[in-house]
Amino acid sequence: MTKKQKKQLGRILSAIAIFILSSLLLPGPGAKTAGYLVCYAVIGWDIVWKAVKNILNGQVFDENFLMTVATVGALCLGEYAEGVAVMLFYQVGELFQSYAVSRSRRSISSLMDIRPDYANLVRDGKTVRVDPEEVQAGDTIVIRAGERVPLDGVVTDGTSSLDTSALTGESMPRELAAGGEVISGCINQSGTLRVRVSKVYSESTVSKILDLVENAGSKKSKSEAFITRFARYYTPVVVIAAALLAVLPPLILGQGFSMWIERALTFLVISCPCALVISVPLSFFGGIGGASKCGVLIKGSNYLEALADTGTVVFDKTGTLTKGTFAVSGLYPEGITEEELLYLAACAEKDSGHPISRSIRTACGREPDGSRITEVNEIAGHGVAIVMDGKSVLAGNAKMMERENISFTPVNEPGTVIYVANGGKYAGAILIEDEIKDDAAFAIRDLKNSGVRKTVMLTGDADAVGRKVAEKLKLDEVYTELLPADKVSHMEELLKETGANGKLAFVGDGINDAPVLARADIGIAMGGLGSDAAIEAADVVIMTDEPSRIATAMRISRKTLRIVRQNIVFALGVKILVLILGALGFASMWAAVFADVGVSIIAILNAIRALNVPKQEEFSSCGETKVSGTTAAA
Repeated sequence: MTKKQKKQLGRILSAIAIFILSSLLLPGPGAKTAGYLVCYAVIGWDIVWKAVKNILNGQVFDENFLMTVATVGALCLGEYAEGVAVMLFYQVGELFQSYAVSRSRRSISSLMDIRPDYANLVRDGKTVRVDPEEVQAGDTIVIRAGERVPLDGVVTDGTSSLDTSALTGESMPRELAAGGEVISGCINQSGTLRVRVSKVYSESTVSKILDLVENAGSKKSKSEAFITRFARYYTPVVVIAAALLAVLPPLILGQGFSMWIERALTFLVISCPCALVISVPLSFFGGIGGASKCGVLIKGSNYLEALADTGTVVFDKTGTLTKGTFAVSGLYPEGITEEELLYLAACAEKDSGHPISRSIRTACGREPDGSRITEVNEIAGHGVAIVMDGKSVLAGNAKMMERENISFTPVNEPGTVIYVANGGKYAGAILIEDEIKDDAAFAIRDLKNSGVRKTVMLTGDADAVGRKVAEKLKLDEVYTELLPADKVSHMEELLKETGANGKLAFVGDGINDAPVLARADIGIAMGGLGSDAAIEAADVVIMTDEPSRIATAMRISRKTLRIVRQNIVFALGVKILVLILGALGFASMWAAVFADVGVSIIAILNAIRALNVPKQEEFSSCGETKVSGTTAAA
């Protein structure tokens, strides 16, 4: 509880004590009246003052005005206990509301508690603690065990493991050594690291994410926009209706004014729109916080609302459904073992920095013996020729085999094929492919189980490669060999097909898919740690790089919308019913208190449920499914 909330709680407890004293212990009506007025001054002075200030500023119709008119009117009619009680219960509701909002914000703040307090800057051989904003790109900082990484950079010395849970929601630490990239916002768990800063604080990952979360509330959903417009017109209408209720019936029916004024004041208390105005934005704020717990950053409640209505999901391939890294997927030796084939290729590719060469050396697992190699010749467009132990070793494409007149067995599989020859004799072939992400197949299945009607892949890769991936993942449609402009054209056609059947989401890596991300109803970027382009380009960022999180975000959005609709129907239903009863004289000021404060508290409690991530089936790294989440869906 904040200092302000504790102060408000003290006022409420003091007012309750004075109210009980006035009601039960003070003798005579004069003493009781004085006690009630003191109680009203203690508990209601700030509401009355806010109403006066707002009137002077031209903002007449708000909840402070409604409560002031209703309670002061009750006091003027001699209903001291009711007038004070209404203000007291209203303040109790305000305290509860403030606490609920604070709890919601704390949930996100603790989740996104990634803002660094300081950086250990190395200056003139000494380590100086400075504000992260003072550090420039190229400077060296020291990050000790237990400290938060203040800035993005590259490790120059030291090994450690990083806790990335604040960014990704994952508990598994990330191992780090010299040459590795560190991302601001993570926590250094073990060793001391020396890091060369690559970005100033304003351009760092932590700064961009904090800005994204802090500004998420500025992009309102249709439901929030409706409530804002509704409250703008609703309050003046009910004030006018209350005034008419106080004046017209006595004039028409010839009855006394006091009874109808009391009904009008009750009408005003009932009409206060707090439950709607607070609970609907709070529900969306909770949904965004719940998604953040799963490593999904949603840039506004409008995108959270759109996710619930997603009917078509379109994927890029490389970096989205696949890892964007090459790996050996097939070995076809002839006359030698698989290990020997890999070692020959690794020796030939020993000095190459190409991703394909690195994948071969990784698969080999043995460090090539450079002392055995006497000559290296890279042949552009063909491959590499070396001399090892006095023999010619070739590693390259089919053109190289044909160029050297070596008879070989073609490998007719999608992917990149490296043919190897040793001493002028064909030794076999190695198939290299971009690896499919571990959870990609589960992600597609989960999306379909979640109600997505169509899954599509748009890729610039060769047709055989694209279709092989699509077949493995059981996608509904695939379009291959596309240029960026072709992707936009296909997106336009898919948008026409989707039409009224929901929203279309495009999932890309946020680097080269900006035009398509912008054109889709919802742009989802597989952001990963530190991908600036992803954070900038998309409406939704999957910080874990796992496509399975998309269905998780959709479930959270649908739960949030259910809560929003429940609150709207409940709040309006109760208010309309009690308004009618109040106008007819069947609802007292106490019923009015429930219709305002009681409904608000119930709606806020319901809204807080959006913070809880439902238990659900998610992908496990072992290839099976698991149940995860923090709290079961209510």
